Amino acid sequence: MHFHDDSLFPENQEKLVIQAAPYGPEWLPGDAEDLPLTMDEHVQAAVDCHNAGATVLHIHVRELDGKGSKRMSMFNELLGRLREAVPDMVLQIGGSISFAPEDEGSEAKWLSYDTRHLLADLTPAPDQVTIAINTSQMNIVEIMTDDDLEGTSIGKPEYYQAYRDMVVEAGPEFYLEHLKRLRANGIQPHFQLATLAQLETVERLIRSGVHTGPLILNYVAIGGGFAGRHPADLIEFVRRTPDGAVLTVESSMRAVAPMNAIGIALGVHVRVGNEDNLWRRKGERMTTVEQVEQMVQISEALGRDIASGAEARKIYRLGEHYADADETLARLGMVPNRRPGQRGFMLREV
Repeated sequence: MHFHDDSLFPENQEKLVIQAAPYGPEWLPGDAEDLPLTMDEHVQAAVDCHNAGATVLHIHVRELDGKGSKRMSMFNELLGRLREAVPDMVLQIGGSISFAPEDEGSEAKWLSYDTRHLLADLTPAPDQVTIAINTSQMNIVEIMTDDDLEGTSIGKPEYYQAYRDMVVEAGPEFYLEHLKRLRANGIQPHFQLATLAQLETVERLIRSGVHTGPLILNYVAIGGGFAGRHPADLIEFVRRTPDGAVLTVESSMRAVAPMNAIGIALGVHVRVGNEDNLWRRKGERMTTVEQVEQMVQISEALGRDIASGAEARKIYRLGEHYADADETLARLGMVPNRRPGQRGFMLREV
């Protein structure tokens, strides 16, 4: 992204889109006071986040026994109720479906490719499904402290080891087919990226005509195979992101607020919620709604406006699709592909 002299002026920045992730699939009931259990509680969590200022809802579903649901019927039921309860929120399904271990000592893992592909067939369709690019380690506890995990189920050695050894399976066999299915059903892919290598893979998908639509992505700074918390890495990722993309910062635990404060100041967007963080400061719990409210306060203190639901949908360019690689590159502000015989650095065509 290119920064002009006036790019940090809040009146020149897009209004802030706040993603809320209130369903915490890695946690068990009792780990956080605001984890929903019943379907009514799932819906109320969305309403509360919306009322606090969130316009994008990152969705997982929990069964009554507290475990993450893998039943598509549960997702369909929740989506149907959310369309009525929060009609202007962007509904974003978490592409892992659930990565929580079933029991103590069992493996924490993303579901199979075939199961994740079923998200493209949900009814009603979500606005977005998150999609990982390239298989990588996802050791979410590597960057967490003992204080972060105090009093939670992940503080138990068996669960800690399960999350320490978790891997995101997302090779070309998966993402090529998944992108095709999402496009066929009018669902926008929301890329979950952690490294420049993953961003470059997505650029190749765009340049080859595999992805022909808006580029909506999260910078995932959760450590353990994903990005860490070094501000310079965040700044470089922002710099390398195409001008026409929509970028959101996602971090973990007590780094969420400072990382998001940087993102708000830079003019990109933020994600909060009990899926990412349980704490305001050391030893002081914080709900998802309180985290949304904190982002509103920080943004307003800097003079940056908060997007409404309708404005968030416009910023995300929901429903847009492009004819081919050339149009996609132009819409994203990227230089065109090199034509045979062309030499030198490429320029945008005029």
